[in-house]
Amino acid sequence: MLDQRRMKIVEIGGAQELLNMLGSARDERTQKEALKALSALSKSDEAVKALHNGGAISVIKSTPDTFEDAEIGAYKSNLLKRFQDLRYDISS
Repeated sequence: MLDQRRMKIVEIGGAQELLNMLGSARDERTQKEALKALSALSKSDEAVKALHNGGAISVIKSTPDTFEDAEIGAYKSNLLKRFQDLRYDISS
């Protein structure tokens, strides 16, 4: 049931919008919220595939780590690990 909801978000363009939001975010709070939502979506293998196809890895990697908000780094590394676990190349 939850996977269906996650995929619905992907299907209506929500995942791509979150990536756009993350890529253009200028403040840490927005970055953190986008990463948090992407992290929730990434619990679905199909959503991870869609995120990968949407260029998520480069957007996630380009998000700067901060000393003020350790959660940003944690979300980033959890997301990248999820891509690795599903055998997506994260070296790019």
